[in-house]
Amino acid sequence: MTVSEAKTNDHGFIVHEVRSPYQAKTTRIRVLRPDKLVNGKKSPVVYVLPVEAGNESRYGDGLNEVKKLDLHNTSGAIFVAPTFSHLPWYADHPTEPEVCQETYFLKVVVPFIDKTYPVRAETEGRLLLGFSKSGWGAWSMLLRHPDVFGRAVAWDAPLMMDKPSKYGSGDIFGTAENFESYRVGKLLEDKADQFRKEKRLILLGYGNFRADHVLAHSLMNKLRVDHEYRDGPARKHDWHSGWVKEAVGLLVGEK
Repeated sequence: MTVSEAKTNDHGFIVHEVRSPYQAKTTRIRVLRPDKLVNGKKSPVVYVLPVEAGNESRYGDGLNEVKKLDLHNTSGAIFVAPTFSHLPWYADHPTEPEVCQETYFLKVVVPFIDKTYPVRAETEGRLLLGFSKSGWGAWSMLLRHPDVFGRAVAWDAPLMMDKPSKYGSGDIFGTAENFESYRVGKLLEDKADQFRKEKRLILLGYGNFRADHVLAHSLMNKLRVDHEYRDGPARKHDWHSGWVKEAVGLLVGEK
């Protein structure tokens, strides 16, 4: 595995290029730091999880939205946006070693950021932000690794998908058996006891997936899983439709 030295791109983001056995192609880690960092002070890190493979941006760019809103300065957090060589569902394929998205994130991205930047390298300091596929990914990652990540936001995500077929998911999960270990509904049932004392799961508005949100909210109420819930407003299925500011505020604990 190799991670390049930091370079600054035209948007003012710090960029590292990564070669890893867990990804088929060179991937990138982009970093956006507050303009002023206090020596010796550790910042929370918000992972801005992509919904598209590589550098595609049909649904906008989450890190651009964070910068446009100046959230890196107002929240005091460091924002990190990784890329993936295949469509990101945040899972490891059972037979293809170069489609190990969960392992890549856990063993490459997170340790590199913990080691390289002044972040809070602890559960409460690692936060997950996503929508659509990456909203699913944020929740499945938190539910599977509650000792690694502190809180996760999902906005407009197909959280109650019950089989690996839609939205390109089949090529990533590989088999129905593998999919079951990542299925959000099952994870909520299996891990309910660990999520009853504080609001670590955040479920915001919708564009395409209100039905999934309503079902997820109902299931969590039944399981007595504490969570933050917003039934709307309806917005365009995009990074830039107005939901990111509230999501970041809830993640970092702004009042």
